[in-house]
Amino acid sequence: MRNHETLLILDFGSQYTQLIARRVRELGVRSEIRRGDLPETELRAVAPIGVVLSGGPSSIYEEGAVRPDAAVFALGVPVLGVCYGQQAMAHLLGGQVEAAGRREYGAAEIDVDLSCPLFAGTPPRQRVWMSHGDRVGRLPPGFTAVGHTPNSPVAAMADGTRRWYGIQFHPEVRHTEWGRQILDNFLNLCGARRDWNPASIRREAVEAIRATVAQGRVIVALSGGVDSSVTALLCREAVGDRTVPIFVDTGLLRLDEGDKVAQRFAEHGLPVRRVNAAARFFARLEGVEDPEEKRRRIGHEFIAVFEEEAGRLPDARYLAQGTLYPDVIESTSVRGPSATIKTHHNVGGLPEKLGLELVEPLRELFKDEVRRVGEELGLPHEFVWRHPFPGPGLAVRILGVVTAERVALLQRADAIFMDEIRAGGLYREISQALAVLLPVRSVGVMGDQRTYENVVALRAVTTEDFMTADWFRFPGDVLDRIARRIVNEVKGVNRVVYDVTSKPPATIEWE
Repeated sequence: MRNHETLLILDFGSQYTQLIARRVRELGVRSEIRRGDLPETELRAVAPIGVVLSGGPSSIYEEGAVRPDAAVFALGVPVLGVCYGQQAMAHLLGGQVEAAGRREYGAAEIDVDLSCPLFAGTPPRQRVWMSHGDRVGRLPPGFTAVGHTPNSPVAAMADGTRRWYGIQFHPEVRHTEWGRQILDNFLNLCGARRDWNPASIRREAVEAIRATVAQGRVIVALSGGVDSSVTALLCREAVGDRTVPIFVDTGLLRLDEGDKVAQRFAEHGLPVRRVNAAARFFARLEGVEDPEEKRRRIGHEFIAVFEEEAGRLPDARYLAQGTLYPDVIESTSVRGPSATIKTHHNVGGLPEKLGLELVEPLRELFKDEVRRVGEELGLPHEFVWRHPFPGPGLAVRILGVVTAERVALLQRADAIFMDEIRAGGLYREISQALAVLLPVRSVGVMGDQRTYENVVALRAVTTEDFMTADWFRFPGDVLDRIARRIVNEVKGVNRVVYDVTSKPPATIEWE
């Protein structure tokens, strides 16, 4: 997708770097995240219309602190330094960075100079989100201060002649009330064409698949989720009936999900090769309680089943999967690959094992962009925007051993939970909702008789980026109705509890 103009984001380790990229793309410009110390040859190879220097956890004076190559300032394009990026800019260009009088984390009020084009269309005083221990103490030559807080005399700086700007706050987070406008102004300073949209992404992805899949079939590892579904439809549009989606039904999906997957693609004229392998997966999971062991066994069995089915297609030459841009970023982070990548992500190892070439039409996209391309392809809105679901399915929402009976129980409870969330008009307000079957039983009274049955925990969260999340405040009557229905309609459950823990300290999923 190199026909698009690109805004380059140099990553210095901020937890918000991906948010910058997403905000820029929402404004119609392709963004690319690269290491903060990207050398000059690679900087020039990207040919960006502008550069953003991200925030980061380090002090510019720390030993080993990552700094941008000075060639960034020789590209002749606008540069925006954010938080640590502003400090790195000031340091490299002859200014001085010092420890702040007091560290500044969270909301702050900033006064800005509206003559600076970075703040066009914003008020003279605005709320921003700070996260820093250092600050710019002396401006580099050519810069003027265009924003200040009581704690940061240089909360924003500008060299309008060279189109270089630095801000101490984070415009990418929702807490900065005029952050979107500030980023939009910076893109205007870059002369952006704003040509990044679902229609152009779809068109170029189809062209790229056609150029790659010259002959033979492309098989698609179809999970039923939006990523693999969009991948399958893009391949079908590109190479027609040479696309063969293979859906391995593990028996660990939501209620009736397997039937829905087959029906959904039949409506798009794309038959699915469905493999009903539930018995195999339950056999592999017998007696297993450790969540990582569950993931490992499910992943291995998935590969075994998929390999057998793919072997029935001797003319298959390609494997398509829904790798997303965050997966690509993960392996090229400024601080190296992340310590833990979830087991059973996509179908790792299959291309080499089957002798297939890999096709990844979504590898430059974020999840929200995949969803918009899905709508562009005609997938139903309620499917495209549904909540995330783990690759190992309900196996990691059942604490303790996994059996067909326990899966069936959780499927019914989960279906009621989702049904009531939708009926209450709350589905889009919630980022992710799930039901968890706990490995305990509790005493209850039903029909004047003592019961000793299962406990179901409900969890619903709101989040911007899934790195942090807050528990959702249900209206009391909705939560009451959900609990009553589960206890009354799901045999074997006599207690429902609601998880009110945020992330951190808890994770969203329980396993």
